[in-house]
Amino acid sequence: MRSVSALIRGTIFVRDLDRASAFYAALGFTEVYYEGVLTDPSASHILGFGAHGPLAVRIVKSAAGNPNYGMVGLFLIDAALSPETLAPAAGPARVGEVALVFYVPDLAATLARLRAAGASWSPEPQMFRMAHRAQPEVCLRDPDGVLLNLVETDPAEQERCGREGG
Repeated sequence: MRSVSALIRGTIFVRDLDRASAFYAALGFTEVYYEGVLTDPSASHILGFGAHGPLAVRIVKSAAGNPNYGMVGLFLIDAALSPETLAPAAGPARVGEVALVFYVPDLAATLARLRAAGASWSPEPQMFRMAHRAQPEVCLRDPDGVLLNLVETDPAEQERCGREGG
């Protein structure tokens, strides 16, 4: 038996659910796995809030028929619940933050779509070199300031085992 699953999803607490959805759709997350408003207090309590308020949720995945992992959860928290709203991050990576990494088949086309969909920081791609491979990559930020790393390689590589997958 496995001790842990693959990463099921990354959840992003967004300022605008529709804008965030449009951005991740431009990346290729066009299939809605779940959409609704979480009304049970357990949802707020799991996040550490003492009170309960509505949590609008849209969980997206890359395509119908794909496994239920590697998804992106977009959550809009009722402002009355959250004691703090972080300013969107800008610019290069910061110590302590997480980057969402995605393989894309055409970096230039994907980057153009994401810039049009509201990427808030988006430098030019670079050739990233390792001993066993080299590929174009870029880091950018989504409309909420979340750091993404795009790697130009066949998305099917995610199913391979071993170092050949970068």
